[in-house]
Amino acid sequence: MKNENLESIARKLVAAGKGILAADESSPTIEKRLKSIGVVSTEENRRWYREILFTTAGVGEFISGVILFDETIRQKTRDDRTFVEALEQQGIIPGIKVDKGAKPMANFPGEKITEGLDGLRKRLAEYRQLGARFAKWRAVISIGDKIPTRRCIETNAELLAHYAALSQEADLVPIVEPEVLMDGAHTIERHFEVTEQTLELVFHALSEQRVTLEAMLLKPNMVLSGKDCPQQASVQEVVPVAVPGLVFLSGGQSDLEATEHLNAMNHLDHVPWELSFSFGRALQAPVLKAWKGDPAKVAEAQQVFHHRAWCNSKARFGKYTTEMEVKNAVA
Repeated sequence: MKNENLESIARKLVAAGKGILAADESSPTIEKRLKSIGVVSTEENRRWYREILFTTAGVGEFISGVILFDETIRQKTRDDRTFVEALEQQGIIPGIKVDKGAKPMANFPGEKITEGLDGLRKRLAEYRQLGARFAKWRAVISIGDKIPTRRCIETNAELLAHYAALSQEADLVPIVEPEVLMDGAHTIERHFEVTEQTLELVFHALSEQRVTLEAMLLKPNMVLSGKDCPQQASVQEVVPVAVPGLVFLSGGQSDLEATEHLNAMNHLDHVPWELSFSFGRALQAPVLKAWKGDPAKVAEAQQVFHHRAWCNSKARFGKYTTEMEVKNAVA
């Protein structure tokens, strides 16, 4: 029964026309984002900004879930609702980031492993009690001179699988995020090669840990040329059929690029998974730009967020066009 419940939640997270908002920025990351618009990263300003996102009227029509940060899942709106309650009232499923970040891998220059297994079982139980229904763990794989090494990929795969098993034990749907970074001058062929190897090792580790694939989601990178490569190319992906859906990360793409790539993927024929999104910056950057910490700009910022969510909803159906990018467009 537990797995059936988790499978139902996993399917709801990739429901037709919907995707996930990644609002799980760590304190240093959200500080950088707020600083970019001249806003000091106090707890109140972080709370205020996230309330703008979570209380945007009607956004539950396009957003299925929101990944929260430890601070955020404990915060409340100005009218004293927890953020979990505010999301649930819009029909949005609350989730939680549970890893402790990527740190340098000892003896492997240029490579990283993600920490956070210590005490994870206890943290997962607390987050479940606070209202989370899914979790997320991110691993990062860099492409460069003689990297990634197989050992780095295997270590991150094992950590992802252990996290996923613990999440399902705690009655949370695990989102497994092995991100092959787009930074560098590598070709799309190299990006695909590393992504394919990473996914093979990740799903081998998930099988070894007896993770129920039907009760998890994969959050992969889009397969693209490196940001510094002169020739940019389109997207491909390969994943086991049992996984209900792929919630692609935007990986440093602009909001328009991410939507266009999502739209292109949803034109593929005979794909066995739901091809959805779990965007952070690609959904939030235009909102920050519109808001700029000005109370008088909240309504405008929410309209921008609603529009970006609507555009990505259209992309889920392969019906997005650049003509939809009209200032103050209303769904």
